[in-house]
Amino acid sequence: MATPLAFTAGYTHSIDAVRAAYSDEQYWKARIAEVGGPNARLDSLTVDGDQVRIQLVQSIPADQLPPAITAVRPGDLVIPRVEHYTGTSGTFEAHVDGAPATVRGTVTLTPTATGCEGSVTGTIEVKIPLFGGKIEAAIAERLTELLSNEATFTEQWLATK
Repeated sequence: MATPLAFTAGYTHSIDAVRAAYSDEQYWKARIAEVGGPNARLDSLTVDGDQVRIQLVQSIPADQLPPAITAVRPGDLVIPRVEHYTGTSGTFEAHVDGAPATVRGTVTLTPTATGCEGSVTGTIEVKIPLFGGKIEAAIAERLTELLSNEATFTEQWLATK
C-alpha cells in the first residue's frame, strides 16, 4: 500500500515567474548544485511552448539516511527524476536505482494574493514485504525536507531576478 505525499510551498512571485524559472536551464543547474546532493546532475531540459520536461538525477548520501532505509539498501541513494509541466500543472516521477521504490505525483501552481502557491500531491511506494511502509514513511520525511529546500531555493533564486 502506497504512502501519500502532500506538500505546499508559498511563493511571493507570480505563476509566470515560477514557470519562467522552470523553463530556465540556469535555474535547474543552480538548484541541483544547491540541493541535489553529491553527483547530482541535470540530464536534459526540453522547452516547447508552454511544455517543459526535465530529467535530472539527485542523490542522498548514506550517512543522511535513516536506518530503516540503509538496512535494506546500503549506500547512497541515486534517484533519477522526471518532471513535466504544461501551463500551471505538472507531473513528476522518481525512482531509486537498485530498489523497488517509486514516487509519483502532480504539481499545481495557483495564484494567491501575494504571489502563487505550488501544491505537490503524490504517492510513495516501496514494494518490500513487511518493511515497505516503514521505508515509505522515512522517504516521505526526507522528500518533504527536499521539497522544502527546493521551494526555498526557488524563492531565493527568483528574488535575484
